[in-house]
Amino acid sequence: MNMIDNVVEQVVAVIEANPRSGQALLLYALCKTLDIEKGGHMYMLRKLVDMSPANRQLSYALMELMSLGKNRGQVWDAALMRMDQAIRG
Repeated sequence: MNMIDNVVEQVVAVIEANPRSGQALLLYALCKTLDIEKGGHMYMLRKLVDMSPANRQLSYALMELMSLGKNRGQVWDAALMRMDQAIRG
């Protein structure tokens, strides 16, 4: 499993496990922000303080994926679809 598969699978697992939790919603908001290609990736970094240490590490990994341009493609899109489904119920 490569870096993107591992990170997005961990994030999806957190969201699917408890989609109404604050932690899931924080990660979901970050992923949706990173998916907006020309949106300037607006996300309040202050939100990182509200995350558990483990989820903060996942957030840093997601930002690293974005910096490498890996927040695109089939794996990313499939993960976002699963997140959307979990959040919407």
